[in-house]
Amino acid sequence: MQWRDLKARLSWQFLKHLLGIILGSSIVSISINTLIIPNQIADGGVTGIAIILHYLFKWPVSWMIIALNLPLFILGLKLVGRNFLLFSVLGVGILSATLSLTSHLPPLTHDILLASISGGVLSGIGMGIIFRSRGSLGGTDILAVLFARTTPFSVGQILLGIDAVIFLVAALLFKPEVAMYAMIYMFIATRVVDLVQEGLSHSKSVMVVTVRPQEIANEIMAKLERGVTLFQATGAYSGDAKQVVYCVISRTELSQIKEIVRVQDPLAFVAISEVPEVVGEGFSNWKGH
Repeated sequence: MQWRDLKARLSWQFLKHLLGIILGSSIVSISINTLIIPNQIADGGVTGIAIILHYLFKWPVSWMIIALNLPLFILGLKLVGRNFLLFSVLGVGILSATLSLTSHLPPLTHDILLASISGGVLSGIGMGIIFRSRGSLGGTDILAVLFARTTPFSVGQILLGIDAVIFLVAALLFKPEVAMYAMIYMFIATRVVDLVQEGLSHSKSVMVVTVRPQEIANEIMAKLERGVTLFQATGAYSGDAKQVVYCVISRTELSQIKEIVRVQDPLAFVAISEVPEVVGEGFSNWKGH
């Protein structure tokens, strides 16, 4: 019975991820076919190369994405995990299919700046959904992993370098504006991807180094109904043992916790940080993660 329940749960989880990849790929495809391609805007990664080849030779973007990714997937068999490769193949296959299905949609606008901004938002939403669904668009990610193992550069630096080369080629083959609008598009898309993955409800983490840790913790638990953690610390200069109060709160509770600390210990040291996402009691749950 337990094995059957686990199998059903895994099947449902895979189906949920698959539906997310299909939805995300459809949104990205609509963005590319109705905003990016009609306005001759470049893109990054393998999709960007496929779009440039489409501008030059009118080759279908959907088929070029598969053709360019195929050798990278073969290369990635020994470089990346099996699950990552599986979802990468799924992501690329579904993206290619949805690009083909939406290729006849009419352009939404011929204003290049508006297309760059709107395309960045739409593509960012789509890619964010794909990434949240454990999907990947493969491509240059695999290439970056390979180069990161044989060069002193990180994966992020290599991906940035690959995109820079693609934009430079686009600028040389067409005109500099193509690369400039592409940078606007990519910047917005990257920010929206982060927003979709992390959510809008940014919280705050608060660390308080104080001589009255228990009193402050009690006040926070009583007035804000938030969980509090106390842990031991040692002052590097004085060598004195101290206690640190740690908790995560919403933005609206920040002024309240500052007032609690000010009243209990005006000399306390307080550090406040942004927390893009919190999963746990009192915040979001694991559903959808």
